[in-house]
Amino acid sequence: MTQQASHPLLRLAYKMDGLIDIVGRFSSWLALVIVVLVASNVILRYVASIGSVWSQELEWHLLATLILFGMSYAMLRGEHIRVDVFYAKYSPNMQRIVNCVGALLTISVALIFVWVSLHYVEQSYVIDETSPDPGGIASRWILKSFITIGFFLLALQSTAELIKALILPPKKQLTPHV
Repeated sequence: MTQQASHPLLRLAYKMDGLIDIVGRFSSWLALVIVVLVASNVILRYVASIGSVWSQELEWHLLATLILFGMSYAMLRGEHIRVDVFYAKYSPNMQRIVNCVGALLTISVALIFVWVSLHYVEQSYVIDETSPDPGGIASRWILKSFITIGFFLLALQSTAELIKALILPPKKQLTPHV
């Protein structure tokens, strides 16, 4: 084991990567659930004239959850948005600086979303918010809590990326397959 690999912060970053990988792989199954749900809703609506407000609301709640949990997984896999036209031309040290600044900004924004969404979820819980539509989803605070969780996971993954950018030599910052 190299000295860098034994660095406690780097080990912590890889543990964060592992958690995000598990959440991301689990979340990816939501895409299949959404496809089955949408197909079922369409078939039931047009073939049997049966519709459900609850199942239609569930479609977009699951999609939002997939996106919220997928943000951190996309970052882990390097699939997040970056202007590679410029980034590729930077020196390794400049790339490190860009990665650190990007991680710090992402952590800041994600934590702001976490902080703001806590009140949003709490308010929903206190009033026992349900769908305004008859037959809609109850306990909306559960669904709204995914905003907090999703942005917390994004902050966590950004922290892991920051640690790797600071400790690993330039050009070796790619996450190993976990």
